[in-house]
Parts: sequence; C-alpha cells; structure tokens
Amino acid sequence: MEKRKTAESLVWVVAIFAILISVACIDDKCAACNAIAEELEIGLSKEKPRNHLDMRHRLDSKGQRRGKLIDYRVSELRIVELLDGLCEKMQDYTLEKLDSTRREWIKVDDWNNLTIDKQEARAYSKDISSYCGRLLEETEDELAESIKKGFVRTGEVSKILCQDLSKHCTVTSDSRLLEYEDDESADGEL
Repeated sequence: MEKRKTAESLVWVVAIFAILISVACIDDKCAACNAIAEELEIGLSKEKPRNHLDMRHRLDSKGQRRGKLIDYRVSELRIVELLDGLCEKMQDYTLEKLDSTRREWIKVDDWNNLTIDKQEARAYSKDISSYCGRLLEETEDELAESIKKGFVRTGEVSKILCQDLSKHCTVTSDSRLLEYEDDESADGEL
C-alpha cells in the first residue's frame, strides 16, 4: 500500500514538473523578441517631441548661466523613459495557439475575454516578462547606444534588437526553407 502511494506521488510530481517546464521556457526566442520589439516600437511611436534638456544651472562670476544643453533624442533620460517599464508591459502578452504547430505572442486587451486557459495564459505572460528582463540585461548597453545614435527607428526595432544585438532571429531562416525544399525535390528524384 505504501509503495502504491509513493508511486502515485511520484507520478504527480513528474506530471507537475513536466507542466512547469513546458510553460516556464520560451521555445521560440525569435517570436518572443519580436513581441518585445513590437512593444518598444509602440513606445517609440508614442514619443512626443521634447525640448533639449537644459543643464545650465550654475552661474559664473558675471551672472551668466553655465552648463550644457543636451539634445533629448540622445539623452539618458530618453533611454530610461523608453526602456523603463518595458518588461512590465510584456505581462500584457500571452502565447496564442494558431494551429497544432504554430503559436504567436499576442497583446491581451482584456484578460476576462480570453478563450484559452487563463492560468496558463498568465504563466506565459510571466515567462515573456522575465525573458524580456534577460534580453534587456544582455543587450541594454548596445541598444541604448543604437537609440542614441538614431539607428533605432519605428519599423526597425525588431531588426536591431532581435537580429543584430541578441541574434535570436536570423535572416537565414528563409535559406533553411530553400534548403528543405531542395532536399525534398532530391528525395522525389530517387
């Protein structure tokens, strides 16, 4: 009787562990990175024009203001405003199953209107949020420099963040498709 309880407990532990592993990892880092890039693009598109930052707070002996003017577009303040809270915003995303093999990250407007398991959807939202934190930790310095230099513009965030900096998406995915098609035609000739 005791062995049976132990075996049942072990089965439950393994089942729960398997569920946690399947939910707790980001299988398609490229898709997750693109969702993060999409949210950053939203932040870029909502930016309002700002004046230069006036850092001339000191007065010299003649009463003239000293210091410098910093262009907002290349300032640390702009970087902080764009990236601060980005990963928290990713908690509004979840993974939606398109078909038996494909899934897509979607932004959830109303969690009450979800047709999928809400608990699983919330777990996915926490996964992408923590993935976002890891992604920014790896790429933040280079991303900040790219933003300051004006390389990061609306429509190009995904390329810079997901291809150039993190390398989670590669352009060679199309060539792999071509290689697969070539292999398939070769099989047909045999």
